[in-house]
Amino acid sequence: MIHLLVSIVVGGIAGFVAGQLWKGSGFGIPINVILGIVGAAIMGWLFNFFGVSRFIPNAFYIEYFIAGVLGALLLLYIGRLIKK
Repeated sequence: MIHLLVSIVVGGIAGFVAGQLWKGSGFGIPINVILGIVGAAIMGWLFNFFGVSRFIPNAFYIEYFIAGVLGALLLLYIGRLIKK
């Protein structure tokens, strides 16, 4: 249970960071946090699927943060395409 809670917090922080990196997207902090959580889940799955998972031994939350930022940036890009 604590693992899920920490994953949500780390994904939320990753979404916030992705929103700061992707200026001008117009989604706002709450949506960026949600995109970080969802993006971390999607990219985490893709990392496992392609065998990239655990590229940093014993550092799950760092890996989850990186996956969250990459996933949120991908979702922000897709959202920006749809918004146009």
